[in-house]
Amino acid sequence: MKVWILLALLCSLFSQAFTEETKPNILFCIADDWGAHASIYGDPVVKTTTFDRIAKEGALFHNAYVSSPSCTPCRNSILTGQWHWRLGPGANLYGTLRQDLEVYPHILADAGYHTGSWRKSFGPGKLEGKFVENHPAGTPVKGFDDFLETRPEGAPFCFWLGASDPHRGYEEGSGVKSGMDISKIEIFPCFPDSEEVRSDVADYYYEVQRFDSDVGKAVEKLKSIGELDNTIIVITGDHGMPFPRCKSNLYDSGTRVPLAIRWPGKIEAGQEFNKYASLTDLAPTFLEAAGISAPEAMTGLSLIPALIGGGDEALRPFILTGKERHVPSQEIPDMGGYPSRALRTDDFLYIRNYETERWPNGTPLWEKAAIPGTWYGDTDNGPTKTYIVENKDKDEVHRMSYDLCFSKRPAEELYDLTNDPEQLVNLASDGKYKDDLAKLATRLSDELIAAGDPRHVESLAFDFDAESYGGGGPKAPHIKKKNNKKKKAK
Repeated sequence: MKVWILLALLCSLFSQAFTEETKPNILFCIADDWGAHASIYGDPVVKTTTFDRIAKEGALFHNAYVSSPSCTPCRNSILTGQWHWRLGPGANLYGTLRQDLEVYPHILADAGYHTGSWRKSFGPGKLEGKFVENHPAGTPVKGFDDFLETRPEGAPFCFWLGASDPHRGYEEGSGVKSGMDISKIEIFPCFPDSEEVRSDVADYYYEVQRFDSDVGKAVEKLKSIGELDNTIIVITGDHGMPFPRCKSNLYDSGTRVPLAIRWPGKIEAGQEFNKYASLTDLAPTFLEAAGISAPEAMTGLSLIPALIGGGDEALRPFILTGKERHVPSQEIPDMGGYPSRALRTDDFLYIRNYETERWPNGTPLWEKAAIPGTWYGDTDNGPTKTYIVENKDKDEVHRMSYDLCFSKRPAEELYDLTNDPEQLVNLASDGKYKDDLAKLATRLSDELIAAGDPRHVESLAFDFDAESYGGGGPKAPHIKKKNNKKKKAK
């Protein structure tokens, strides 16, 4: 308790120390579908020069997690500093932002910051009301240079540097063509080891490196205008890679993301953190760095106490994640998602699935899909997905891969992270773990009640499945081929 009191005092003094003249700039860089793959994390193939530099000159987080492994809810949770399940329609893919919500770029703009965004920020989804004229991530611009040209003299800035990399689709074979040795790729063990899968991962790495290069150009721009050392630089991704059992899943492969923060003169270089950070923590961090109090509605916890000397003790001792509707990819007439929540500690990952009769990654029955032709709709199409589905009956290894990625799941999942860090063996029905299961189940429920989760607080009940959906979904491969034939015929 004394440690927390001391940290709170340090934070208070830290915030008071800032004046109008010393408010830092903020460069927030977020990739689209980038899981925790970076050379500084030990990946032997992908080369993330810029991310590694920012981490070495600042802080590296080994256990950063999204609120939800789906684009729209994750980005909404970052903007609002709140768990996605508190955001109503904003908890779904292609959801919107409620008008009563505050977002950190608007708060900073009201405090005199010049704000802007480039490429993917909010969404996908439809902005309404106040957010139509006043974009939640800051005025969209054509690039970082254009943004800086419109900056009022002397004003601090907050810029959202987005990207579509490494979201699918990929140029097939781009990774190999760039010189990557696919034999050295460490694929997730839920994937069968094949050349198709390895090459697909290399293509993903190629786009990760392209994003890293984009950020590098922005960093050099800051240096050239003399603003590098007065700018907080944050680099991360919005969820795991767009592969089976990754994106839109609550395993580490779907929810753990890279995170590096640089702020010379304010945070010591070379820090590494092993406890937990949520991307919902970024909004209150940015506000505190600017000397602004975070709104009470923000559930995120500022990272400043950890960054200024508090270390791991100032971070979360566990993490919560969850999912509502990604793509409405169940069978007709079910337009629902696959609601689930998870509690992740050092020792266990506990997952609760609320609708076990549904398909966790969408129905394989494209003829009966709620969105016509949708095929395993919560998993983006790509060579790895196709390979796993087409080879599921090849042998036990391939069948296991298919079941882990696509088959229906029980109401509870429990993974012993000491013995099974890749989260492959569900121990929820193992009597040896009965007490652990019960404790984690109770703890998750208690935490979700405290966090204002509508699935656990009756007065906040919200029908996520009833919300409209403005997107499409991955189609069965032969449908695409059929459509291509029609185009050629024309």
